[in-house]
Amino acid sequence: MAQARGLGLLLALLLPVVSASMPGTVVRLNKAALSYVSEIGKAPLQRALKVTVPHFLDRSGGVLQPTRIRILNVHMPRLQLKFIAGFGVRLQAAANFTFKVFRAPEPLELTLPAELLADTRVTQSSIKTPVVSISTCSSFVGHANESDGSNSTSHALLVLVQKHIKAVLSNKLCLSVSNLVQDLNVHLGTLIGLNPVGPESQIRYSMVSVPTVTSDFISLDVNAVLFLLGKPIILPTDATPFVLSRHVGTEGAMATVGLSQHLFDSALLLLHKSGALNLDITGQLRSDDNPLNTSVLGRLIPEVARQFPEPMPVVLKVRLGATPVATLHTDNATLRLQPFMEVLAAASNSAFQSLFSLDVVVNLSLQLSVSKVKLQGTTSVLGDVQFTVASSNMGFIDTDQVRALVGTVFEKPLLDHLNALLGMGIALPGVVNLHYVAPEIFVYEGYVVISSELFYQS
Repeated sequence: MAQARGLGLLLALLLPVVSASMPGTVVRLNKAALSYVSEIGKAPLQRALKVTVPHFLDRSGGVLQPTRIRILNVHMPRLQLKFIAGFGVRLQAAANFTFKVFRAPEPLELTLPAELLADTRVTQSSIKTPVVSISTCSSFVGHANESDGSNSTSHALLVLVQKHIKAVLSNKLCLSVSNLVQDLNVHLGTLIGLNPVGPESQIRYSMVSVPTVTSDFISLDVNAVLFLLGKPIILPTDATPFVLSRHVGTEGAMATVGLSQHLFDSALLLLHKSGALNLDITGQLRSDDNPLNTSVLGRLIPEVARQFPEPMPVVLKVRLGATPVATLHTDNATLRLQPFMEVLAAASNSAFQSLFSLDVVVNLSLQLSVSKVKLQGTTSVLGDVQFTVASSNMGFIDTDQVRALVGTVFEKPLLDHLNALLGMGIALPGVVNLHYVAPEIFVYEGYVVISSELFYQS
């Protein structure tokens, strides 16, 4: 299975089976990814090709004599990967096999060169997972060289041993690769599993269609559904499919991931439905710099001073009635929150009394980042927070005076709370142990592009 995982890396990186994001998300692996896989894929492929060679049966002496043969080493000086437009990926490898022939009076070492050619195709299974298949595979084994220069073994015997080894390799090399691909498909089937987003939320990935292959990249449209308490978060489907331009992001990057508006809308709807964006802002009554008490409010609102002659704690209960809105313009991403804020004070009987309520509008700048496999965000306030009195049990409320007081204690807790949530991140397309390295994020009109290198942590 270790060899299967090794070749799994080799083939999985070639194909956009890196799990997906939202409907209208595009994952594109470019030529640079093939070069990377060529480098890190040599070792696992060498291990996979180290097949077992059955005994050679020597009949030359009149008595059937089995001769044990073992592969000591497989060295692969060349591994090339190439996109085949409209088809898949072609693998071409050159390998040198070193064999030890346990033959009396002394063992013999032989080196045989071999060429391997395989064309792979990826399709879609009935459960929306990638399925890899080998369309064609062939191997060619060259003539043997004696590593130790010994002439103690007859030429006729060498010819027979070489013929035996060639027959074994011709049968087993492609069969080994085929078996590994079957193990790989089992591994790829786990991509439909749920990945955690928060304590009560998950994201599940699936393919939308078979991949598109050009001579420069392989591209996959993928789908992701967010779940809250086991129920899917569903948005109206956009009739216009998301199409990722060929010339976006960083030229020469290994991976280009396009995230449409749908991802951000769904994530924000998930946060809204879960109630994670709601918060209560409180303060300590006896803190000298804490304005959240009735004494301070009473200086601005006479009725508060009349009803609460003694200082009592004040709580700001912030609830989002509408889903936050993300807006993506070129080089600019923003969030708009419209929370409802109720201002309450502790009464003498320990219950809380509603003083007044405010409709709030907050515009935020959204900065996106990537950490290993997650898309994260941080926010900062754009302009002034807008407050409008929605209702009052304390008579007339001077909005300007309340804004100066409430805004002081509202902005920082809101940003801290929101940034903590966005800092948890949401999983980007990726296979197990594959990380995004040195990512660059580009914001375009209605979508975001991530250009990144890749690193596989074995």
